[in-house]
Amino acid sequence: MKNDHSKNSCTPGTVAALDHDQCSISGVRVDSLDQARLFAAVDSFIDSHRLATVMYANVHVLNTACRDSRLRAILNASDIVYCDGAGVVAGARLLGKRLSGRMTGADWIYPFCSLCRTSGKKVFILAGSEGVADQAAQQLRRQFPGISIVGTHHGYLSEPSTSARAVRLINEAQPDIVFVGMGTPVQERWTQENRSSLDAPVVWAVGALFDFVAGIQPRGPRWMLDNGLEWLCRFASDPRRLWRRYLLGNPLFMMRVASQVLDAMQTRRGPQPAAAHQ
Repeated sequence: MKNDHSKNSCTPGTVAALDHDQCSISGVRVDSLDQARLFAAVDSFIDSHRLATVMYANVHVLNTACRDSRLRAILNASDIVYCDGAGVVAGARLLGKRLSGRMTGADWIYPFCSLCRTSGKKVFILAGSEGVADQAAQQLRRQFPGISIVGTHHGYLSEPSTSARAVRLINEAQPDIVFVGMGTPVQERWTQENRSSLDAPVVWAVGALFDFVAGIQPRGPRWMLDNGLEWLCRFASDPRRLWRRYLLGNPLFMMRVASQVLDAMQTRRGPQPAAAHQ
């Protein structure tokens, strides 16, 4: 039986009412939320039976959004877009804005699952290649006995019949949260296309999170993670696939931020009077 969540869909950016700062980077609104306020916002969406989407912004996502107007629109229409990258924190600082910090899924998933176990919130994992979601679910059940993971499905949904099956399984399971991990921009587009059909209060894009949870993708030493160098660990693990994203993408992002800073300075300065003719 279908719940009445669809009758109470959130309007774009409704998390703004939760009293926090925002900044615009490369045309995308990024919410300044720490972990506690992120979790509180998700809880509020579930408790109020509202349809909500939660997205993240890192350098790769924002670079992709610069050339993909559809992705940019999806992000700006989402209820939360939180910061998931040290580069985004640095970019916001250059713009004179302060974000609460970087929150990557591989860090927050464990305290969040602990809260889900305590509160009884139900989770569905839609992510990764065949078997990844199952492996991740097994790991989380071992670590958090009693957690309610009500279903899993792989994230390769290009075939309409496969996508429809995933939607049906989600609705039969009646989760509170659907984690969608397919990579950008596939996960954002799939969420937009299927959000109104999903009988779950929260749909949360998480990228490669469950590859880390399942132990398929290594993270690197803690000192690198704590000093904004996780991108270097990712690059080192798969340089042939990721060199363009990091070695070209990181400088390109900072150039775009610098251009945004210069544009803002020019706007504040206003139009300059034309030089008088002699």
